[in-house]
Amino acid sequence: MSQAIVSSPHVPRLNRVDRVMAEVLVGLIPGVAALTWVFGWGTLINIGLAACFAVLAESLVMLLRRRSPWTALRDLSALVTAALFASAVPPSLPWWLTLIGILFAIVIVKQLYGGLGYNPFNPAMAAYVFLLVSYPVAMTSWLAPMDLVHHPLGFSESLQLILSGTLPANLDWDAISSATPLDHLRGRLDLGQTIDQIAQDPTWGIIGGHGWEWVNLGFLLGGLYLLARRVITWHIPLVMLASLALWATLFWAIDPQIHASPWFHLFSGSTMLGAFFIATDPVTACTTNRGQLVFGACIGLIVYLIRSWGGYPDAIAFAVLLMNIAAPTIDYYTQPRVFGHGSTHL
Repeated sequence: MSQAIVSSPHVPRLNRVDRVMAEVLVGLIPGVAALTWVFGWGTLINIGLAACFAVLAESLVMLLRRRSPWTALRDLSALVTAALFASAVPPSLPWWLTLIGILFAIVIVKQLYGGLGYNPFNPAMAAYVFLLVSYPVAMTSWLAPMDLVHHPLGFSESLQLILSGTLPANLDWDAISSATPLDHLRGRLDLGQTIDQIAQDPTWGIIGGHGWEWVNLGFLLGGLYLLARRVITWHIPLVMLASLALWATLFWAIDPQIHASPWFHLFSGSTMLGAFFIATDPVTACTTNRGQLVFGACIGLIVYLIRSWGGYPDAIAFAVLLMNIAAPTIDYYTQPRVFGHGSTHL
């Protein structure tokens, strides 16, 4: 969830937007902690940089619009966008790509459409896809989990890599980098290997990608916190995860040697981050309960289709953006009838 609602043509007003955004930031803590534990300090450094860039970009736009920057900054939505974006990109992403991504998210995707509550696309995911298409090498260059490398990067080394693009003399990129489990799976399947053979690689964990299991458990814990605090409802995340698991189970049952298990899909990549924090964005998602069920189910299906046969292994960002386009139409056809006309809704 990257934006809260102030006012929108098809979304009701939420009171205390700043409180909701603060709850989202709190909910991100377990997942960000897991990312830092598994991949090192890069995620925290990127979050700090993205937050600074987001605040500056938001302030500049508001000044150009001859409005007080505080009116836009106090709702914390810029910080949430920054945190979500930085949690989705590789921990080693160069600082200037973080700057470009945040400028695109805040200036183009959010403010160009009128600011908070009017953006048709999720800003963090739009920025992610913009960079992925424009700079595919940098956006797919992930560090290996720290327990799989002989010399994990410390804070100063991570900062040096992000700011200058260089590593200490005793390290090289091949020694600390690794393909993500989803990318590794697709690449090995294309070479004709079976799931049993691929699972022997260190990038494969117990039920998901090595290290990514803990990351997804962290975001799952944060998502349950948002549900308990009633910041989000169960409709989109539960149905999205159920849809992804259903399609993965179906093809896994047909041939488990060329299709990964549903557990692998649920606990690899940014599945839980997407389900609880991105797909649930109240501005760009469906607002009716029945519409949210359709919205979540379609995201789960699209994620599986792209992961299995598309060109981008993770697919969360593409699935969410595609469904952002469809959200107003889904809402239109799933509006409940006026009370007293014999129609009920979930």
